[in-house]
Amino acid sequence: MTNSKTSRKVDGFIRKATKWKAEYETLRKIVLDCDLTEEIKWMHPCYTFENKNIVLIHGFKEYCALLFPKGALLKDPNHILIQQTENSQSARQIRFTNVQEIVELEPAIKGYISEAIEVEKAGLEVEFKKHSDYPVPEELETKFAENPELKTAFEALTPGRQRAYLLYFAQAKQSKTRVTRIEKYTEKILEGKGLND
Repeated sequence: MTNSKTSRKVDGFIRKATKWKAEYETLRKIVLDCDLTEEIKWMHPCYTFENKNIVLIHGFKEYCALLFPKGALLKDPNHILIQQTENSQSARQIRFTNVQEIVELEPAIKGYISEAIEVEKAGLEVEFKKHSDYPVPEELETKFAENPELKTAFEALTPGRQRAYLLYFAQAKQSKTRVTRIEKYTEKILEGKGLND
């Protein structure tokens, strides 16, 4: 498959795939029918409209998926868009486990892609929760009071890094675990590093 909109890198991605190869090929054909430009971004086939990301093809252990970076703005009349994790604010997936599912959903898939293009044309943006919308665990507030340098360092982190720490600390059910997590990452915060840096 080669036309001006396809990418040899995506040919290679599909050729090297050990799982979901037929599904990738089917999804690729459908997406390219929507007149998008194909490239590789974040190590996955990504389809753009006027350099704006519209949809990506992903493969996971249990399923393959189309991922819409601004899926939260799409209408979802078929109730098939899935929020990948509870903290995912913008992206949504349509998941598949076989070619038959993809073929049956082709008209719907094209509808979602068409709407995603319209979202980009209209310049719509997902409104993300602000840092202040995430509660600061009491244990972290206590640590900030004890160590003002830590609070300053935390506030100097990017919003994404702050959010990752707040979510990670807050996920612990017990106060003792929250304290342990905070102590474990204090040095990283002071160094200006994120949770996964």
